[in-house]
Amino acid sequence: MSGIFYGIGVGPGDPELLTIKAARLIRECDVLAVAVSGFGLCAPVFEEAGEKKVPGQYLDHCVAYQIVLGAVPEAAEKDKLYLPMPMVKDKERLKQIHDACADCTQEQLRRGRSVAFITLGDPTVYSTCLYVHKRLKRRGADTRLIPGIPSFCAAAARMDTGLAENKEELHIIPASYGVEESLGLPGTKVLMKAGRKMPEVKQAVRDRGLAVQMVENCGMDNEHIYWGTEEIPEDAGYYSLVIVKEGK
Repeated sequence: MSGIFYGIGVGPGDPELLTIKAARLIRECDVLAVAVSGFGLCAPVFEEAGEKKVPGQYLDHCVAYQIVLGAVPEAAEKDKLYLPMPMVKDKERLKQIHDACADCTQEQLRRGRSVAFITLGDPTVYSTCLYVHKRLKRRGADTRLIPGIPSFCAAAARMDTGLAENKEELHIIPASYGVEESLGLPGTKVLMKAGRKMPEVKQAVRDRGLAVQMVENCGMDNEHIYWGTEEIPEDAGYYSLVIVKEGK
């Protein structure tokens, strides 16, 4: 009997925002899959509980894992599947890596083991787990996505403001690919992971005379809230979420 693959959203940063269902499935799963960006990991690595095949800093720097650990300490005793998710734009290289990640995950499923791939926010929104999920789904595996609180909902709540009401439109935009054209859309614009493009984002917002708020590292210990372009630093961190509204 094959195991089940769960893509589990762990929320934006605060362990208290992990859902009851997510916590239960993490406790019950056989294998915890963890995405690794950087640290030279080029191929998936399976590590049984108690083994030390990979350096400890993988987990120390994994935000999703640290969130889970804060709510489900039993996660530390789980078998781990480390899946490389490099931030590169070489499509062929990415395809090979994602295929290998799906292969290693499927190997665990064939053994009848359930795999929980933990991911920041919600697994359906710009999530790394989708690269594995869609491959497994095409192969006929039993796959399930477990929703988490999206970062933009948490950020708006943290700033005590709504995102959209009545007939207002809401647009979710990946800021790393340029935002000038998207800022012309009506309604509220949410710019995800805007840190690396912050100078360009700030200038584009100024040019259009738009109102802007930003949360950096929402729900984490180093969280910062900024009101207006003048407060937002040029070197904002990777987990910076900008909410843009019409009018000053």
